[in-house]
Amino acid sequence: MDKKIRKPRYAFQTRSQVDILDDGYRWRKYGQKAVKNNKFPRSYYRCTHEGCNVKKQVQRLSKDESVVVTTYEGMHTHPITKPTDNFEHILSQMQIYTPF
Repeated sequence: MDKKIRKPRYAFQTRSQVDILDDGYRWRKYGQKAVKNNKFPRSYYRCTHEGCNVKKQVQRLSKDESVVVTTYEGMHTHPITKPTDNFEHILSQMQIYTPF
């Protein structure tokens, strides 16, 4: 039995009014579910670039509603899809939460 190779996962905490941060890539939402002990649902997205298998999860913290946790799984195999002026602003807000 082959062990499944896990993709690298990175989680970021960002203080933000909006749940979806413009990170320069295009995403398609494919799911949402309620999470135990959290009144905010978790949303699931995948990168729309053909052949790219990167996924992300987005969820607000219940204990601090101003914080959004974004977890990326995998690495993009293509350049940023759309240039964004506020990417530096987003990076300055981000703090690496935990690499899994």
